Amino acid sequence: MGYYRSGFTEIIGVDIKPQPRYPFTFVQGDALKYLAEHGKEFDFIHASPPCQAFTLARVIHGREHPDLLAPTRDLLDSIGKLYVIENVPNSPMRKDVELCGSLFGLRIRRHRIFETSVRMFSLLPDCDHTKPIVSVFGHGGHIYHGVADWRDAMGIDWMKRDELSQAIPPAYTEWIGRRLLEYGVGA
Repeated sequence: MGYYRSGFTEIIGVDIKPQPRYPFTFVQGDALKYLAEHGKEFDFIHASPPCQAFTLARVIHGREHPDLLAPTRDLLDSIGKLYVIENVPNSPMRKDVELCGSLFGLRIRRHRIFETSVRMFSLLPDCDHTKPIVSVFGHGGHIYHGVADWRDAMGIDWMKRDELSQAIPPAYTEWIGRRLLEYGVGA
């Protein structure tokens, strides 16, 4: 949604799981396989490999998850198109930019790291963690009232609880999309 709000008009999402509320063209399938077959058709690729291999929850719950970040980056490099990869702060990524909901006036502290194939981001102000937040993953934070609060805090009104727990606010990709358009992508 953020890329759409920034001015991109043709958006295709790919995920192995059904996404019945995804608001744009959606392809259900293995994202790496789709990328290998169709990646060269796009001007720009945004990748969000599963983050579970790098989260604190993995340690707490004692579960192992595959690292799909490195294969995603390798495939994107081989395609040769402009890309952005998004993941959690503990992931093994170059920190070209880190975004937080507080940077956009949202009531959420969901830090995400973005790495890009071409350095094009301007500096952002520091996060403001002085205001109350809504915890979208169900623990921590200062306030928890339910899914309606989660939707409001993230600026997402079309997702259900489990989808929200995996999402990033559209404000993040809207900011990135505007930088891409300034850079000449999609123009």
